[in-house]
Amino acid sequence: MPDTLKAQAGKPRINDFVVKFANVNGSGSASANGLFARSVIRMGVPVAARNIFPSNIQGLPTWYEVRITEAGYLGRRGGVDLMVAMNPQTWDRDVAEIESGGFLFYDSTKPLPGSKFRDDITVIGVPLTAMCNEAYELPRERQLFKNTIYVGALAALLGMDTDVIEALLAEDFAGKDRLIRANVEALHMGYAYALKHLSPLPLQVRRSDGVGDRIYVEGNQAAGLGAVYGGATVCAWYPITPSTSLAEAFMSYCGELREDPETGKSRYAIIQAEDEIASIGMVVGAGWNGCRAFTATSGPGVSLMTEFIGLSYFAEIPAVIFDVQRGGPSTGMPTRTQQADLLAAAYAGHGDTKHVMLLPADPGDCFEMGAQAFDLADRLQTTVFVMLDLDIGMQEWLTKPFSWDDSRKLDRGKVMTAEMLEAGADFGRYKEVDGDGIPYRTYPGTHPTKGGYFTRGTSRNPYARYSEEGAVYVDNMERLLRKFETAKSLVPQPVLKPAKGKTKDGVIYFGSTTPAMDEALEMLEAQGRRLDALQVRAFPFPDLVYEFIAAHERVFVVEQNRDAQLRTLIVNEGDVNPAKLEPVLHYDGTPITARFIAGAIAQRMALGQIEAAE
Repeated sequence: MPDTLKAQAGKPRINDFVVKFANVNGSGSASANGLFARSVIRMGVPVAARNIFPSNIQGLPTWYEVRITEAGYLGRRGGVDLMVAMNPQTWDRDVAEIESGGFLFYDSTKPLPGSKFRDDITVIGVPLTAMCNEAYELPRERQLFKNTIYVGALAALLGMDTDVIEALLAEDFAGKDRLIRANVEALHMGYAYALKHLSPLPLQVRRSDGVGDRIYVEGNQAAGLGAVYGGATVCAWYPITPSTSLAEAFMSYCGELREDPETGKSRYAIIQAEDEIASIGMVVGAGWNGCRAFTATSGPGVSLMTEFIGLSYFAEIPAVIFDVQRGGPSTGMPTRTQQADLLAAAYAGHGDTKHVMLLPADPGDCFEMGAQAFDLADRLQTTVFVMLDLDIGMQEWLTKPFSWDDSRKLDRGKVMTAEMLEAGADFGRYKEVDGDGIPYRTYPGTHPTKGGYFTRGTSRNPYARYSEEGAVYVDNMERLLRKFETAKSLVPQPVLKPAKGKTKDGVIYFGSTTPAMDEALEMLEAQGRRLDALQVRAFPFPDLVYEFIAAHERVFVVEQNRDAQLRTLIVNEGDVNPAKLEPVLHYDGTPITARFIAGAIAQRMALGQIEAAE
């Protein structure tokens, strides 16, 4: 097949297509691919970008998918319109992924046999290696600038503005004039070649105002900033993919926002512990001392932290855990995304435990819930999990600018003061007082003689005195259940999205599934398939979840794990017939797509119609 662009008939597609880059990890492609996505955003066109990368440092395949979407969809669509194939090892797989009628861009320095192509796609060859060998002497320069050259060629093919790309290069390499000049030269090398030898594609990027004032940010960054705004002053953590950047973001923001303006001293403590066990121990200790403290981890870390999490639950000490979920079990797929820690987090500990979980759907939620988690932990005197995943945490998303009400006060919950103790308040650390299951606590040193108690992980009476009497233990455990019931009204409430017209079917989902689900609902609506939708935002589940299920004959539960963990929680926590909840599961480690959801649900609905007819 010739290395030239075949003529394409049909109407051009403007600001609505998917470009996927297939590279080798460690080749320097990540910067160039990100440059491409940000350039589209600078032209005012929304993108949804996903980096699918290996867990090693160098040598394995990596992919970067950029969905250019004037409509502003934030989820993956599914399918590829233009594949930039730079990795011979994954060639066959990458070519197979291109939509019929789509395009293949590749390095044509070495000719390939016709069997390596497809008759229903258009092949675009640019001799990138030959161009680099002629222009550069150093091997590393040849490798790195090849990436910038293909960005330039794509800019010409897609009608992108080079001045936008040049401006980003100037920002990325500010103060490094030589690198700026070299990258701009490489950019124009690719651009000039494409203008001379190729024709523009029917896939085009045109300036728009679709981005508006939205920012482009990772969920981990947003959660780290939310922790600052939520009043966190202590972070103890141990590095683990994909949560490390959350702690690093918190550290960076504290350097800007938590330095005493008068003395210059730090008003925070960030400790990289020797392991996950030590980190959660420090968090629980800081919480007991009255600090707002958190750790960031992933599934394997939660497993190691379980005993301390149980202590937090039973001793009723505030703590926050940001669990950025990844593929498991064990080491599993540490750089792939899943929603597979729900059961582990909800019931972490031995014996009977239940923990609050917040379920953010995008970086905006990560910021809001990142702050709210600390109010909930203090008010409920317990561990609160914020359940991100790699797709939210380590991917950049377009989101509305974060806003904060400066009049908002930290909710420290029920704290017995020295004045209250001096006035003769009857302080029982684990004593029921208001019927909500939440007792009063004191901070260490509140009063020289009153308000002290022995914090223990063993059974005790309402006044924190050791007791193994069965009735005392049962009373305490029942009170903890009342506290968990109270949490239902305090956590973020579900979002109901009614169908356009009556329907007997519903769908429940959460977290990073949300943007793909929103688009899938539109796809299904276009097919005449209506569903009421409910986005769950926290555990324990508010009553609306069970009211929604009761109101429908069939409810699909869409989640990204093998064992239908959200469905299991719903069944466990409510009087629900399991047969009424149909799982729709996606767990290959890549972010779920709108096409997958719509296809799976449409197939089930069609099957149900056939069975009803029979």
